Amino acid sequence: MDWQGQKLAEQLMQIMLVSSAVVAFISGYVLGSFQIMLLIYAAGVLLTSLITVPNWPFLNHHPLKWLDPSEAEKHPKPVSANTSSKKKAGKK
Repeated sequence: MDWQGQKLAEQLMQIMLVSSAVVAFISGYVLGSFQIMLLIYAAGVLLTSLITVPNWPFLNHHPLKWLDPSEAEKHPKPVSANTSSKKKAGKK
């Protein structure tokens, strides 16, 4: 899953959970059944999980291009100069 796919999955999750909570509350209120409300919300959570958790192809439209290992060896990781040249301020 790429970065845009993660953002889309999170937005879908929020929208689906809120809408299933609203539908569950209204149906539970109209029918006067707390059990029906919980079952409808649980079905919404299950459906949301099935849509947003797996790595579906529609969540991977912008794949990341990783550097090949041979190219990574040609470009060594830069060493931070701050950690080696800093002197500790000691007690006087």
